[in-house]
Amino acid sequence: MIKVFKKILYGLAVIMLLVTTGCGAQIESGYLTELVIAQSADAVSLDPHATNDSRSALVNKHIYETLVVQDEELNLKPGLAKSWEVIDERTYEFALQEGVYFHNGALFTASDVKFTLLRALESPNVFPIAGVIDGESITIFDDYTIRIATVEPFAPLLAHLAHTAMSILNEQAVTEAGDDYGQNPVGTGRYIFEEWILGECITLTRNDDYFGELAKIENLTIRTISEASNRLIELETGQVDIALDIIPSNIERLEEHEDLVLHRKADLRTNYMGFNLEKEPFHDVRIRQAINYAIDVELIVDTILEGVGGVATGPIGLSVWGANPNLPGYEYNPERAQELLTEAGYSEGFKTTLWIDDDATRVNIATIVSNQLAKIGIDVEIKGMEWGAYLEHLAEGKHELFILGWTAVTADADYGLYPLFHSSQFGASGNRTFYANDRVDELLTAGRTTTDQDQRLEYYLEAQEIIVEDAPWVFLNVGETLIGARRHVNGFNINPSGHHTFYGVYFD
Repeated sequence: MIKVFKKILYGLAVIMLLVTTGCGAQIESGYLTELVIAQSADAVSLDPHATNDSRSALVNKHIYETLVVQDEELNLKPGLAKSWEVIDERTYEFALQEGVYFHNGALFTASDVKFTLLRALESPNVFPIAGVIDGESITIFDDYTIRIATVEPFAPLLAHLAHTAMSILNEQAVTEAGDDYGQNPVGTGRYIFEEWILGECITLTRNDDYFGELAKIENLTIRTISEASNRLIELETGQVDIALDIIPSNIERLEEHEDLVLHRKADLRTNYMGFNLEKEPFHDVRIRQAINYAIDVELIVDTILEGVGGVATGPIGLSVWGANPNLPGYEYNPERAQELLTEAGYSEGFKTTLWIDDDATRVNIATIVSNQLAKIGIDVEIKGMEWGAYLEHLAEGKHELFILGWTAVTADADYGLYPLFHSSQFGASGNRTFYANDRVDELLTAGRTTTDQDQRLEYYLEAQEIIVEDAPWVFLNVGETLIGARRHVNGFNINPSGHHTFYGVYFD
């Protein structure tokens, strides 16, 4: 009887989803012309300079293109730049693709590249990516030849130019749209923006005038389905072709379904719980270390994450070049945590607030964190909010504790460390803990301005040792991407950076 009742409830849930969905519901007559993707949160903006979040980047990757492209194996390849030449340790010269048109019909030229880079330099959201460029030294030789110089020697420049934040824009389109450009994007990519129903879906149509190989499927719909269980139900029932942000507790159910396939791959992400060092008592390193000792991260990885990824011992995982493999991390030691609290004058504990977005895994992690900190007298109130508002409030420094992740998209330690721990990057740029350490600043600056890779590695190894000791984070887990797909979906591969592409996907 109980099993029958559960089946009835499941059936009703499916029916409700089929009735209420208005974005990209598969219908048999249009099945082969539309690819439907589900992710856990909506994009923040489709202006690459207005945000630097993964949900927006996923969409922007299909509308725009960059000078350089990073593939699924993290190799750098030509994009809108068909080739490049190193002029000196600060300067690259790029030969651009010819005969490329923006979606508004404008011809792509070197002036669009210059406009994009200068605009990016004015944005605090993407400064960690664009800030290395010397805007005054950008030189256009003709419509298809441009030189780009950095302020100082900068080894990972090409990887930065492959980031979605460096997507090439058309000045006319940006000017005409004004403040509304983030809802009216124009790129050169394989898909053209069609419609955005906020909180529900974004629809794109194939760019049949694309200068290279066309996308294999005509229409692409990216739906927002915040509940992990609903994403899985819609995948099971065929309303969705690919579901991102699969949670560990759904792995077994997905693997046992005869019509579904689980894609999984180690990625470049580290998840963490951050402290706001400008709020008491988190300015005291003993409090931060105490909380690190008080949280059983292995328990979180084994239970909430069901072994997905692994325990983080530092700020970047071993998939990222420059990671320190010898960091001890923090063991679970509540006795040591209590000693440190007492030394800091908080033997009776204190009250604080932990901010999270509506991601199901973060909700579960926050619950464990709250329970474990209660054992050493720290009373944690969990406060959830919508993704866009969450990022905005964190950038403004209104929080005390928060849970977030960072993907070192360039696969280089510079991008895994500089935006998060350099004192010049407070707020939206990435340093939402407002951490500052003079020696770390010195090391991270040296690491990005030195072209000798062995010397860079030494700087980054030392910086990570200091960061772990200073504990601006509770180091939670290194990432592993889980994505579910219908069995008829072919041609999809996980990109460890999280910037997956779907224009090569086709139906069996």
